Amino acid sequence: MQISTLRPGALSHLRVLDLSRVFAGPWAGQMLADLGAEVIKVERPGEGDDSRRLGPPFLRDDAGQPTRDSGFYLSANRNKKSVSVDISQSEGQSIIRALAQSCDVLIENYKVDDLARYGLDYASLSVLNPRLVYCSITGFGQTGPYRKKPGYDSIFQGMGGLMAITGHADGEPGGGHQKVGLIVSDLMAGMYASVAILAALEHRDAVSGEGQYIDLALLDSQVAALSHSAMGYLVSGDPVPRCGTKSPTAAPSQMYLCKDGAVMLVVGNKAQWEKFATAMGRIDMLGDPRFATNQDRICHRNELNAILEPIFLSRPKQHWIDALAEAGVPCGPVNELHEVFADPQVREREMVVHMQHPRRDAMPMLANPIRLSRTPVQYRMPPPDLGQHTDEVLAQLPGYDAARRRQLRDDGVI
Repeated sequence: MQISTLRPGALSHLRVLDLSRVFAGPWAGQMLADLGAEVIKVERPGEGDDSRRLGPPFLRDDAGQPTRDSGFYLSANRNKKSVSVDISQSEGQSIIRALAQSCDVLIENYKVDDLARYGLDYASLSVLNPRLVYCSITGFGQTGPYRKKPGYDSIFQGMGGLMAITGHADGEPGGGHQKVGLIVSDLMAGMYASVAILAALEHRDAVSGEGQYIDLALLDSQVAALSHSAMGYLVSGDPVPRCGTKSPTAAPSQMYLCKDGAVMLVVGNKAQWEKFATAMGRIDMLGDPRFATNQDRICHRNELNAILEPIFLSRPKQHWIDALAEAGVPCGPVNELHEVFADPQVREREMVVHMQHPRRDAMPMLANPIRLSRTPVQYRMPPPDLGQHTDEVLAQLPGYDAARRRQLRDDGVI
């Protein structure tokens, strides 16, 4: 993917102060940064974002040696400027206030009421900048009996019901609750946060002229992300069964082992069922009353799989992918990560970009999937080193000349 810096981004008129750490907040900040916003990441001097140390794996330099840059940190902090400020000191708090007055958005994920101790809460900063959109991301939100509790993604996957519907059924090999491999609660919270921020900005600019406060919780985000599964429970009162790779609402719809790997199959309607049976060389199944409707096939899934599993296992996975694609039946490979990034569709869509990094000449990064025709995503800066832009950003503030910055550095404020 060619990296261009010629055109302004969709959000290049916005300035964001990112006080968040680890993932959900930084993920939201990176989304805004990818879309063109200037994002100033505030980190503790000498320590930085906790995610810098969350590894392995760590970036390997051009000589193949591990660096201090964790893959976790690199995944959520590109296109940002890093400013190191100790906000526990009054001078550091003054810097944050000065920055907040020139920003459109502030993102933070401190514990509930933490920033109020420093006069950096929404009530305090909105007096200085009434147009500020202030987004607080916490585990449990600003209200409720758990508001002060700490938490991480796996806690919310468990509490929010995701683990209840993920994994093989009880009684099957490997049965029981399973955690999703990704930090889904953080990802969803970050995405909800970016949408909420853009909504608040639109309201400010089109309606009120004023910013507002956003209270966003990881537990709320995880519960909301249960979507159709939660609605199924709410309208019926029935628990959602754990089905492994099987769909609870369609059959055949699951993973099948082949001679050299596995495929995921989804037969979603009657026409696809008829095409599927023909492509598999088993048109006799079309006259079998056990498989007449989707509900019949779900009820008789074991009998259906007794027929299908040996057929899939008799050929390589590419045979079935090609045959079912020709028949118009959705089917795809179950890829390992090296296969994902070698896939011709993924390569054509340029889902990996390369950026210059101080310790890697062309560091690979996941691309942003948003495709905008007039204001495309741009990859302007790699994830920054700790405090890399402190002098650049502070020099723009009144009263922070070189001598003042030297003194602040000597005092451990920056």
